Amino acid sequence: MADDLLSQDEINALLEGTLGGDSGGGGGSTSLSQPQLNAMDDMANMFVDAVSGVVGMLSGREVTVTVSKAGEIPQSDLSSGETQGRNLLFSVDCDGFDNAPMAMVMSEIGVLMLADLMMGGEGKDLPEEANELFVNAAQEGLSQVMGAAMTSLSGALKGRRAMPSNPSAKMEEGEWLPFPSEGEDGKIWRAALDVEIDGLSPFSSIVCIPNDSAATFADALIGDPEPAPAPPPPKASAPQASPPQAQPPAQPRAPQPGYAPPPPPPQQPVDVRPAEFGPIVPSGGQQEPSNIGLIVDIPVRVTVELGRTRKTVGEVLSFAPGSVIELDKMAGEPVDVLVNGKLIAKGEVVVIDENFGVRVTEILNMGDRINSIGS
Repeated sequence: MADDLLSQDEINALLEGTLGGDSGGGGGSTSLSQPQLNAMDDMANMFVDAVSGVVGMLSGREVTVTVSKAGEIPQSDLSSGETQGRNLLFSVDCDGFDNAPMAMVMSEIGVLMLADLMMGGEGKDLPEEANELFVNAAQEGLSQVMGAAMTSLSGALKGRRAMPSNPSAKMEEGEWLPFPSEGEDGKIWRAALDVEIDGLSPFSSIVCIPNDSAATFADALIGDPEPAPAPPPPKASAPQASPPQAQPPAQPRAPQPGYAPPPPPPQQPVDVRPAEFGPIVPSGGQQEPSNIGLIVDIPVRVTVELGRTRKTVGEVLSFAPGSVIELDKMAGEPVDVLVNGKLIAKGEVVVIDENFGVRVTEILNMGDRINSIGS
């Protein structure tokens, strides 16, 4: 029996609630406050705009998106009641928020319709199941949705970095969890979106975020309240000058007999002209700013762009060795020289030994180049 007795340390641990490990619910068990839920409603609207914009662009049709429900649920409810059949689980990490996990769940019929429209179909006469080709196409569409939503989030946070990273996608069926590390009872915030593409049946898409990560996003959207402006300092009163002492009135001198004052000299004409100032706009010369020497040794990325083009997802998926991609540049047209993604010059392609090079033929002036590099 002595072996079954608890030590004093174990008793203390039990009293403090630290013995037994699992506190039930994992990292997503924190409940969101009402202000945080209100902020997450704003984030749901960002996904509404992202889905309607991206899906509309990819399908070439009008898209209507509405939020049917939003709030906290145990994540096990997703597979047990919120979704049916097979669903595509698209997961990313949010770069800029400590890689906070996020996911979108799209029903299989939505995957089939979206992928078929992206590949030039009508969204009808679909196969019974989504194969790898359809999953890859839908994954590309959801990746663009996530990117658009994160761009809106970054704008709402006044430029704070928010970018999706580490994307993954797989079809789920039966019992599954969007965030296995949170446990079955781990709470998540989800927004269920009803998506309707013009002329097609509606389908569901659900945005999922663990509660801890949702709290982080919500707090960032709420932000710190701006402090009240400090009252202006009191103006210092000007020192009062002592009143001038009265001087005794001067006694007029009696004119001397036989003396007349001389006449005043004639006034000379004054040349009055309006003031002339030099121009205050900077001259258009090539003068460098005085502090340019502070950054001349900083390395920058120089890129030469041969040309661009746009392809549908279906065309991209059909690429194979030997495929020819036509660009928007004419043969012999100057190529663009970019520094940090900003155009600073144009030139023609040359060969130097065994490497390609560019002979600069047109270049921006010094001020424009500095502004391009600085921006």
